[in-house]
Amino acid sequence: MCGIVGYIGDKNVYPILINGLKRLESRGYDSAGISSLNEDIKVFKKKGKVCDLEKYMSDKDISGTVGIGHTRWATHGEPSDINAHPHTSRNGHFVIIHNGIIENYTVLKSKLINRGYSFASETDTEVLANLIEYIYIKGKVSAEIAVRLALTKVVGAYGLVILCRNEPDKIIAARKGSPLVIGIGENEYFLASDATPIVEYTKSVVYLNNDDVAIIKKDELILKTVKNDTLVPKIQKLDLDIGDIEKNEYAHFMLKEIFEQPRSIQDTFRGRISNDLKDLHLGGLLDVLPRLLEARRIIIIGCGTSWHAGLVGEYLFEDLARLPVEVEYASEFRYRNPLIGKDDVIIAISQSGETADTLAAIQLAKNAGALVLGICNVVGSSIPRETDAGVYTHAGPEIGVASTKSFTAQVTVLAMMAILIGRSKGVLPEAEYLGLISELSQIPGKMEYLLTFNEKYRKIAELYMAANNFLYLGRGYFFPVALEGALKLKEISYIHAEGYPAAEMKHGPIALIDENMPVVVIAVKDKSYDKIVSNIQEVKARNGIVIAIVSEGDEIIKNMADHVLEIPHVDEKIASLLAVVPLQLLSYHIAVMRGCDVDQPRNLAKSVTVE
Repeated sequence: MCGIVGYIGDKNVYPILINGLKRLESRGYDSAGISSLNEDIKVFKKKGKVCDLEKYMSDKDISGTVGIGHTRWATHGEPSDINAHPHTSRNGHFVIIHNGIIENYTVLKSKLINRGYSFASETDTEVLANLIEYIYIKGKVSAEIAVRLALTKVVGAYGLVILCRNEPDKIIAARKGSPLVIGIGENEYFLASDATPIVEYTKSVVYLNNDDVAIIKKDELILKTVKNDTLVPKIQKLDLDIGDIEKNEYAHFMLKEIFEQPRSIQDTFRGRISNDLKDLHLGGLLDVLPRLLEARRIIIIGCGTSWHAGLVGEYLFEDLARLPVEVEYASEFRYRNPLIGKDDVIIAISQSGETADTLAAIQLAKNAGALVLGICNVVGSSIPRETDAGVYTHAGPEIGVASTKSFTAQVTVLAMMAILIGRSKGVLPEAEYLGLISELSQIPGKMEYLLTFNEKYRKIAELYMAANNFLYLGRGYFFPVALEGALKLKEISYIHAEGYPAAEMKHGPIALIDENMPVVVIAVKDKSYDKIVSNIQEVKARNGIVIAIVSEGDEIIKNMADHVLEIPHVDEKIASLLAVVPLQLLSYHIAVMRGCDVDQPRNLAKSVTVE
């Protein structure tokens, strides 16, 4: 979950490192540090955000053309100057930055203490730095060999970048479970935990695979395995522009990404829905479609917002493709003993493509012989490489920690998959098939219209920004939307919020309702509309405040609710794409008014690459 950046070449390293860390701060924010290697290694690190490090560095000398930087999300040891990365080995031979968790670090630490080593920090990373140094000194080997031998003794995950004081012409990098990408320039190389710090310098990259070790000089890249097998680097082109990762005129990345949703949905179905709206084609599924059509069931796995998208997918696949579906938290799925068969299909959903729990669940499913598909936003990430097939969302970079456009893009992909499978199986009538494609194609335009009411959402937010609790209710397709709305509010405003199936309100949550409890009800017209109207009446009978998301022109709920937010008419099967937008903006405005850090909420990081 931490951010990693590195450089070797002829340029001054400091601007590259500090700007790279600013782009990566959504991956880790509680401390930051940089190290340069010139005649000697220099290390500077500071608790707090990257701006705190930048201020601290204002009078420091960091000249050099080789360096590494890190922004931390704490796992071992509280945020502090000492626990911040980079970490230096006891005798100063090595400086390392690390994303991941060394699970057996306590055993390794005890052995090193018995051999005379002492430790300044509470981190597992410092243990690894000293293990590498111990092998380097004891074995009288090169830095590369010391790193590879040390990694054979490590249990856990790592994205690792290393400097060696005695070998100042190189950087060593290694990856297992935590992403690393190498950017290729002219007589220079860049390293990062994702492509955002690299895109302004190069579009040519190499993604490291598990157990890869890279030895990088300014004019040479050598790729090996931990076991010393030589590899040929696979160079790929980045489909990313610098403008995609800038805020432009928006106050926050989250707001920008909410307003990008019409385009991201359009990009997600562009080239997949024919211009005459009669055909749907998902090239990523072409080779596995026969097996998909013979599936006994689908299991969707994900975490957080991706799990909520999967819940919408459950309704879609069961409605349109008549396939039984289970939706699992990846973190729970991997640790119980799930019954998986060769006729099961696993769909793994992840914005980043690097979610550790989801990757582990994928491996479990593959070992059981299931067909494993991925829905992912980041080309070249681990999930597309580990799955049998899949579909990219094409949402573009999502910098804000709280996911917005990734949710709607994921639901768009799930809808297309369900429509395609339903038609291919012959269980989705042709008229409904064509109708859904047409409706899906109209979503971007309807969402653009919906976003014009941003000021109305802001005014409602102003009324309830001081609330301590919110309740979100929905039925059917809109229950996952209620969950997602509650998650957005608690993530960025730190207000306690819960999402519930509306019918379950009477089984407990109704006890919480009083005149101080805002209740957000997704009451879009569908087959359970009359039931949701009854739920609203129950809330009002207990003096609850009702904020209702309704279909355009609804007069019944308008006369009952305290506030109504209308969305354009759309088939209920894809209406979640519109219903979620007012909830995103309501959360955004409340968080801004409360003075919260919207793009980098406390305790959260964008990509959960550790357990």
